[in-house]
Amino acid sequence: MPALVIFDCDGVLIDSEVIFGRVLGECLIAAEFPITMDEAMVFGLGKNRITLTAAVEARFGRLLPEGFFETMRARVDKAFERELSPIPGIEELLAALPAPRCVASNSHLDRVRQALSVTRLLPLFDPHVFSASQVTHGKPAPDLFLFAARQFGVPPADCVVIEDSATGVEAAVAAGMPVVGFCAGSHCPGDHADRLLAAGCSLVFARTLDLAAYLCGAEC
Repeated sequence: MPALVIFDCDGVLIDSEVIFGRVLGECLIAAEFPITMDEAMVFGLGKNRITLTAAVEARFGRLLPEGFFETMRARVDKAFERELSPIPGIEELLAALPAPRCVASNSHLDRVRQALSVTRLLPLFDPHVFSASQVTHGKPAPDLFLFAARQFGVPPADCVVIEDSATGVEAAVAAGMPVVGFCAGSHCPGDHADRLLAAGCSLVFARTLDLAAYLCGAEC
């Protein structure tokens, strides 16, 4: 039994990545960046404002227009209110999980809490919801995961991180934490498990039931 289970949010707790990828694609296309909707889904996975800004500049050779993130966030918030749902079975897993748990997301803290509130998962974590906005560097740097572990006084090696992105896996490995991949989100392509294993996961689960058995055995 781990001393602390650290969950990523998007794509692990909530089925948000397809929504986010769609809105990101719409906003990039509206700003005249040459990208397809399928490309935008992969392009934005696991990134926050800083890393996405850098990725856009590196790929397209120009900066995002002023107000891009404010516009995109407003559109994402509206889409979440209409469409967002938890990953199937995750609420039951969390309710039965005996180990301490927290959320560590690259997204802004207000957006993470709003998304968890919409999906009724917030009471299962509150107040232990952490964001890259609380540390110097977000994922793939280890800062956020190490920050989360410090809040509980737990050594990194005694934590288990649950991630759906290579960026998050790299952050957990850099933090010296065991990391498990989770591919239950609707955004995960057929080769997604291989990507997570290549990034450093020890195991990858495609079903919430299997993740629950790994985390708490017969108690979940």
